[in-house]
Amino acid sequence: MGYKLSSKLPDVGTTIFTKMSKMANENNAINLSQGFPDFEVAPELVELVNYYMKKGVNQYAPMPGVPSLCSAIASMVDNTRNIKINSETEITITSGATEAIYNIITATIKKGDEVVLFDPAYDCYDPAIRLNGGVPVHIKLRQPDFSIDWNVVKQQINPRTRMIMINTPHNPSGTTLSQQDLTTLEHLIKDTEILVLSDEVYEHIIFNDLSHESVLNYPNLKKRSAAVYSFGKTFHATGWKMGYIIAPDWWTHEIRKVHQFVTFCANTSVQHALADFITSPKNYEYVPLFYQEKRDYFANLVKTSKFDLINCTGTYFQLMSYKNVDELNHLGDQQAAEKLTKEYGLASIPISVFYSDGQDDKLLRFCFAKGNETLKKAAKILCKI
Repeated sequence: MGYKLSSKLPDVGTTIFTKMSKMANENNAINLSQGFPDFEVAPELVELVNYYMKKGVNQYAPMPGVPSLCSAIASMVDNTRNIKINSETEITITSGATEAIYNIITATIKKGDEVVLFDPAYDCYDPAIRLNGGVPVHIKLRQPDFSIDWNVVKQQINPRTRMIMINTPHNPSGTTLSQQDLTTLEHLIKDTEILVLSDEVYEHIIFNDLSHESVLNYPNLKKRSAAVYSFGKTFHATGWKMGYIIAPDWWTHEIRKVHQFVTFCANTSVQHALADFITSPKNYEYVPLFYQEKRDYFANLVKTSKFDLINCTGTYFQLMSYKNVDELNHLGDQQAAEKLTKEYGLASIPISVFYSDGQDDKLLRFCFAKGNETLKKAAKILCKI
C-alpha cells in the first residue's frame, strides 16, 4: 500500500525548460529552448576556480558569502552605478538567483499576503509565493510591447498587498523597464508598506545603448527593495548556480535566516574566483555588446523567414510570432513548439506557460546565447518552414 501525500503544489508539474530540453535531446534537435550558452566560460575564470580548488578552498564558506566577493560586488556596484553598498550587511551570496528569490519571498510573505507579479512571469515566482501562503496577483503586461499598465497596478493595490515583483530585463519577453516605470513605481508605493522584489539577473545584457534601470538607482525604492543578480547569466556559467541579493540591512537580516536553512552557503572556491575576476571591469563591461551582436546576427539570419520578431532590448531571448507561418499557425504554442522540435529539429519555449491563465498569443522564445554556427543552423530551419 503506497503513501498518499496531499500536494502543496497540485497544479505544478515538470518545468517547461526540463520538458523541452528533454524533447530536444530525444529528437537530436538544436536546443534554443533552455537559457544556457553553448560556448565556453572565460578560461581565466575557470583557471581561478581550479586555482582555489587546488589551494584547498573547498570547505563551507561563511553563510552570507565570502567577504572578498561581497566586497568586490560592492565595488562593482559603485563602479557601474556610483552607489554605496555595505558589503557586510547588505549583500548575500546564494546558490543561484532562484534560491535568492525563494529566500526573499519566504522571509517576507505570510499567509494571506498579496504579491503583485506581471505575466508572462518567470515560472518560479508564483509557486514560491503560494508555498509561503501568499496570494499571487497576476497582472498582464500590455501587448505588443510587454509594458506595465501602472493604472491597473494602482487599482490592484490594497491593504493586503505586501510585495510587487518586477523583472528587468524581462524574461521571457526581452523587454526592459524605463526610468519612467521606476519613478512611477516609486511614487505608487510611497505612502504604503509595500516591498519590492526586483529580479535583475540580466542587468549586463541590455542593448541599444540603453541603461539598466535598477531599483538601486532610486533612493526611495532602494530602501525597500531586494534586488537579485546572477553571475551565471553574466559569465556564461549557468550550471554554477551563483547568485546574490542586495537588500537593506534590516531585510537582509531576515533573508539570511532563511538562506542558512536552505543552502547555508554557496560554492566556496567559485566565490573566491569570482571575487578576483570581477575586480577587472573589462570582464563584465564587454557583455552588452557581445550579446547585442548575437541578437543582431540571429535576427539578420531569420529576416527572410515567415516568423515575426518581437523587439528585444535585453536578455538573451528573442520572441517570435508564428501567426504568419502556415505550417504552425493553426496550433497552440505548446503544440507548435513540440512540432518544431520533433519534425524540424529545433527546440523553443512556448510563452503561454508563463501566463497564469495560459494566454496563447502564438509566441515562441528562442535563446540566442549560442555559438554562431548553432544560430546559423537554427535560422536555416526557421527560414525553410
